[in-house]
Amino acid sequence: MASDVRQLSLFGRLRSAMPNWQRDTEVPGVQLYDRALLAAVLSLIGFGFVMVMSASMPEAQTLTGNPFYFMTRHVGYLVGCLAIAAFVLRVEMQTWQRWSPMLLLVVGLMLLAVLVVGTTVNGATRWLSIGPIRIQVAEVAKFAFAIYMAGYLVRRHQEVRENAKGFYKPIAVFAIYAVLILMQPDLGTVVVLFVGTVGLLFLAGARLLDFFALIFAGVLAFVALVLLEPYRMRRVTSFMDPWQDPFGSGYQLTQSLMAYGRGDWFGQGLGNSIQKLEYLPEAHTDFIFAVIGEELGFIGIIAVLSVLLFVALRSIRLGNLCLAMDKPFEGYLGYAIGIWVCFQTVVNVGASIGMLPTKGLTLPFISYGGSSLWVMTAAAMMLLRIDYERRMTLVQAVQGRLK
Repeated sequence: MASDVRQLSLFGRLRSAMPNWQRDTEVPGVQLYDRALLAAVLSLIGFGFVMVMSASMPEAQTLTGNPFYFMTRHVGYLVGCLAIAAFVLRVEMQTWQRWSPMLLLVVGLMLLAVLVVGTTVNGATRWLSIGPIRIQVAEVAKFAFAIYMAGYLVRRHQEVRENAKGFYKPIAVFAIYAVLILMQPDLGTVVVLFVGTVGLLFLAGARLLDFFALIFAGVLAFVALVLLEPYRMRRVTSFMDPWQDPFGSGYQLTQSLMAYGRGDWFGQGLGNSIQKLEYLPEAHTDFIFAVIGEELGFIGIIAVLSVLLFVALRSIRLGNLCLAMDKPFEGYLGYAIGIWVCFQTVVNVGASIGMLPTKGLTLPFISYGGSSLWVMTAAAMMLLRIDYERRMTLVQAVQGRLK
C-alpha cells in the first residue's frame, strides 16, 4: 500500500514537471511568457537557416562564385530579426491599437512608392530600397492590415454585426491595398489578405448574407484576375497537368515532385539533394519545402508541418483566451496571425506538391528572404507580447485578491 502511494506521488510529480503545451500554464509568478511558443518559433528560424544554407549553395556558387553568399545574407537577416524582436517586445499593445490607422496609411504610401521608385526583379516591381536595405512592402502590408483589422473590429464591433455599412468599410480599405499590390503584381499576397479579412469578419460575428456575398465576390474577382493575365492562366493549366509540358510551363512543378519522390520516408540526408543542383528553380525561397522533402523525407515534412501547425493553433488559442478576458484587440490580432501563418503555409506547401497553382509566397520562418523573415518575426514577437500582458493581468488580479 505504501509503495502504491509512493508510485502515485511520483507519477503526479512527473506529470506536473512535464510541459503540457495544450494547457495554459496559469500559475501566476511561474512564467510570464509562452515558452513553448518561443521555442517553436526559434526552432523554425534555426531550422530555416540550416535549410537555406543547404538549398542555396549550388546557386550561390554559380551566381557569385561564393557558395556561402545567401547564407551570409541570411545571417544579416537574422541580426535584423533580433533588433525587430527587441523593439516589438517593448511596445505595449495599446500603442499598436492607437497607431494602427497611421501604420496602415504609412504602409499604403510605401506601396505607392514601390510603383514609382521600386526595384524590379523578374518582371515584378515589389521591392523598395531604403539605403542598403531592400524591403518587400507587400509583406509589411500583411502585418499592418492585420493590426488595422483588429483595431477596427474593436472600434466598430456592433456596427459590423448589425449593418452592411460597418461590414464593407474594411473591405473598401482592403480593395485599395489589393489594387496597389496587384499593380506590382502580387496576387498571392492579395489572396492572403482576403482570407485573413474574411476570417476575422466571420469570427467577429458578421451577418451571414454579407459574409457569403463577400466570398462570392472574392471568388469571381480571383477567376477574373486569372483569366485576364496569360501568365496566371498558364500557371493554373500547368499545375493541373505539369507533365504535359515538363520542360516549359510545368518544369518547376515537375522538378519539385521529383524531389519529393526521391525523399521517400527518411530522405536522402541533409545536404544530399539532387534537385537543388540548379534543377529546381527557387530552391531556397518558394520551393524550399521540396528540398526539405528530398533531404529529410516524409518524417521531416511531418515534423516541420507539426511545428508550424502548433504556432498557428497557439496563436488562435491565445486569441480565445484574450477575448475571454475582455481583451478584444489582442484576441482578434491573435486570430489574424494564426490564420495568416496557417493559410500561407497551406499555399506554399500546396504549390510545391501540385495541389495549388504556383504562388510567390514563402514558407513562414523558413524560406530565404529578409522581408518575410522580419515580418513573421514581428508577428511572433507580438504574440509573445500579447501573452505577456495577459499573464500580467492575471498576476495583478491574484495580487489584488490577496490584499
